[in-house]
Order: sequence, then structure tokens, then C-alpha cells
Amino acid sequence: MAATVRFHEYGGPEVLRLEDVPVAGPSAGELLIRVDAIGLNRAEVLFRSGHYIEPVKEFPARLGAEAAGVVEAVGAQVAGFEVGQAVSVVPAFSMNAYAVYAERAIVPAAAVVHRPEGLGAVESAAVWMPYVTAYGALVEVGGMGAGDTVVLTAASSSVGLAAIQVARRVGAVPIATTRSRAKKHALLKAGAAEVIVTGEEAVADRVLALTAGRGAEFVFDAVAGPGVVDLARAVAPGGTLFLYGAVSGEQTPYPGFELGMPALNMRTYTMHETTRDPQRLRRAEAFVSSGLSTGVFRPVVDRTFALDEIAAAHRYMEAGTQVGKIVVTVDH
Repeated sequence: MAATVRFHEYGGPEVLRLEDVPVAGPSAGELLIRVDAIGLNRAEVLFRSGHYIEPVKEFPARLGAEAAGVVEAVGAQVAGFEVGQAVSVVPAFSMNAYAVYAERAIVPAAAVVHRPEGLGAVESAAVWMPYVTAYGALVEVGGMGAGDTVVLTAASSSVGLAAIQVARRVGAVPIATTRSRAKKHALLKAGAAEVIVTGEEAVADRVLALTAGRGAEFVFDAVAGPGVVDLARAVAPGGTLFLYGAVSGEQTPYPGFELGMPALNMRTYTMHETTRDPQRLRRAEAFVSSGLSTGVFRPVVDRTFALDEIAAAHRYMEAGTQVGKIVVTVDH
């Protein structure tokens, strides 16, 4: 038996329950992981509340796609992993099939990477979703390189902070946006070249001023909604507006016609484009691991909660005041 977070209906954080659930051994292609730390992601809030891109197929349902732990058992047809190895689970599967909000979890071996040496469980649970999301969209798909400018919305999130570091590593110029002036100093300290407080100035006007009228080669947006029209104005000709989240919860227009049909690329992105492709995941793992080993990448953990505080952790995430990753620790 393993303490496991489940929910029996859609709702707020109060629907989350910690229940003892049997854990079988791993089947072919799977690993059994002793979970030491869990990285929280907004996808889990949306899944729990019934607003995710994928609905719950059956209740009681489980949560979680990112964790750090130790291999306890190896299923058949699995190579490259041994009992006792420190590993991380990356989001690469449906939460209808697997989940890691638990003391122990069965996960597909294809979604597991070796933990970089010297990285603790808490930090390791804060790495893969942020850095692979940023790398996968901006570098793997977009081809971001030296001299490019990238505008990052919701920049104080774990993905936003990782994207600042990814941009710096390839020689690009990260411009961060935030709704709160209180977060401006933290974003500058994190490496943002400029910070735009969205309640005080128009993003597009500031970006155009900062780039001598050229615009940004990339906009990496977690908010979506009507604000994409102003963001599209900030995109350089032939540039790309990535939508990787929809925090606004509002309808998202295609702004190209409203703006006179500029040379605008606009596409959605989820990290599954990278993590469910073995070759792309291999490249992402190498990119992120090298950044961690050289100290260029430094995962930011805002706060930790215990597993039995999972409802409080979800409330904290929904409040939106964090700077960096929220991590849940598991005592054994």
C-alpha cells in the first residue's frame, strides 16, 4: 500500500484526498519509483477542476507527472535503469494512465531520466517540466539563437524563469513581463534583460522601443486570451508567437487579420511534443543536464509542502504569488 492523492469528483483543492492504494509491481516497459519529491504544475490544477485539455476518464482519479525519486523495481524489457538509482520522472504521459502524487508510483521507463549528479530530490523535481518546455519550444522547434529577442509572459513562473536561463545560454535576449511590480527585481536578478509591468505599459510598444522597431523574434506566452493581439504586434516579421498555456481562461483570437495580415507564425506548444519523442527527449536531456552541470541552469524553488498538505499546495499555486516552482516532499 502507498499513500496516494486521489479525487473522486471535479472541484477545488478540497476534493484532494490522501488514501492508501495498493501498488503492484511494474509491467513490461515500466519502473516502480519511490517518490521523494513532486513538482507541481498548473496542468494538475486544470485536470482536477475539469478544465484540462484532456478530461478525467474515470473517478477516483489521480494526479502528477513530474517527480524525483529512486528506482525500487524494474519491469521487463527495460534497459538502462537499476534498482537504487536516483531518477526523475518527466511529464510524458496521460494522468489517466499514470500519476506520481504518491509515496510510490508505477511510471513508464520512457518518461524517466537519470538524475544529474549533485542534484537533490527537491531541485530535481523542479527541473524537467520548466526547462524542457522552454527548450522544446524555443530551441528545438523555434531555433532560437544568438541575437534573437524573446518576450516571456508570466515570467515569474517556473517555466518563465527557466526560459530566461535558456535564452541567456544560447545568446538570446529575454524580455520578461509580469503583472506585479513586486516581482520586477526578482526577474532582473534571474537574468531578464528588461522587465515590463503589464499594468503600467503596453507590452508591444515597449518591445518595439527596445528593439529599435524590429520586434521580437519569439513571444512565449502562457496566458492566451485577448492579450495575444497586443503580443502579436510585438513579433518581428516572420517571428513566432508560441502559446503554451491559457491562464486567462478566455477565448483566444487569431490576431493576424486584425493587424493587417503581418508575416506572423502563431502556434500552440506542449512539452509532450518533446517528451513523447525519444530523439527530442534525448536532446533535451543532454541540453538541460549540461546546463545544470555547468551551473548555467539553476532551478528556482519557491516553497515546499508535505504530501499531506497537498490541498494547501494547490491553493498556493492558484493564488499565483510564487516565484519559481512549488515542490511537495514525501517522507518515508
